[in-house]
Amino acid sequence: MTSPSISRRTILRQGGAALATVSVLRLAGPAHAFPRAQDAEVVLWLDQPEPNPVPEAIVRQLAWEELDSWITPNDEFFVIKHFAQPELSEGDWRLEIGGLVDHPMALTLDDLKARERAEATVTLECSGNSAFPFNKGLVGNAAWAGTPLATLLEEAGVQADGREVVFWGADAGEQVWREVTITERFARGMSLDDALSPANLLAYEMNGEPLPPLHGFPLRLIAPGWYGVANVKWLTRIEVLDRRYMGHFMARDYVTIREEEVDGETVWTFTSVSRNRLKSAPAKVTRQGDSYTIMGAAWGAPIAAVDVRIDDGPWHSATITEPGTDVAWAFWEVEWADPTPGEHTVTSRAIAADGEVQPAPDDPLLAGKTTYWESNGHITRRVEIV
Repeated sequence: MTSPSISRRTILRQGGAALATVSVLRLAGPAHAFPRAQDAEVVLWLDQPEPNPVPEAIVRQLAWEELDSWITPNDEFFVIKHFAQPELSEGDWRLEIGGLVDHPMALTLDDLKARERAEATVTLECSGNSAFPFNKGLVGNAAWAGTPLATLLEEAGVQADGREVVFWGADAGEQVWREVTITERFARGMSLDDALSPANLLAYEMNGEPLPPLHGFPLRLIAPGWYGVANVKWLTRIEVLDRRYMGHFMARDYVTIREEEVDGETVWTFTSVSRNRLKSAPAKVTRQGDSYTIMGAAWGAPIAAVDVRIDDGPWHSATITEPGTDVAWAFWEVEWADPTPGEHTVTSRAIAADGEVQPAPDDPLLAGKTTYWESNGHITRRVEIV
């Protein structure tokens, strides 16, 4: 029987070839993602986001009506902070790799930059995006560059008992556990198998520039296909454990609680937020003369199609104008012929390559959910035609 350590090393060796596929993802979208919108007038949504009640946490959001690039510029990319932003010096900073490894490591940023370089364009979304009237734009798409995580884990030599990989950020704050107040660093964990994905990057660049401080300078994890919370910023330590990590942001917060019926009995399930769910959103409506166009984005899976519905009418197929990738969003548009004056609703739904359809808000999977994480139901916007 093959030992666990040999099996993992085999996975890692095979990962190099798969990583090459990730590395060739394009690093820049078209200069203007919606070319026909450049000379058109944007019709503002009636349901603008409400004032942000937590500006210290939600620092920046995407303004959908201003979306005109497949790549989201650094200064427009959404920012969420759970604790105060740490101030890190490149000269003093080190990345430690420890726990159940044969060769603990402490690496400088120059050490990481001297290693194999990989690049990938990845869409990140906060798992709480669009759950409230004030947070409609917690999503963005960027070109990330860094070094493969799997290669470093191979060099460190994960021991046979290793089961979980925990990523520790430098940001920390007080948390209350029952009656005890502690200072806890932000951290998230994933299984060793998930951590060994050849797609995972330790990123030090964003859109061709050094990683900005708000986005995790000098180093962050980019885990393609995972919600934003898993992509730990201000990374300082990677630790291999023999058990599940159950910190605040794994076991208490970012936990989806769902009510289900099993054999006529109510059962409550608790799952930690992890991978993206299929989703789309109308971005804007434009007018050019008497012609109107609805434009938007879809992400969370390879996108095969997008449907759009006006008011309570039938679904219409949109045109995919930017196909996206397995881990980067697609852009779409649909012509709106002769809309009647007055207020209208615009709803979109994405269809994945495997046939999955973005659920309606009353879908049992969403209707039975008592927490706001992973809210991927249809998004409806309101607009007035004059």
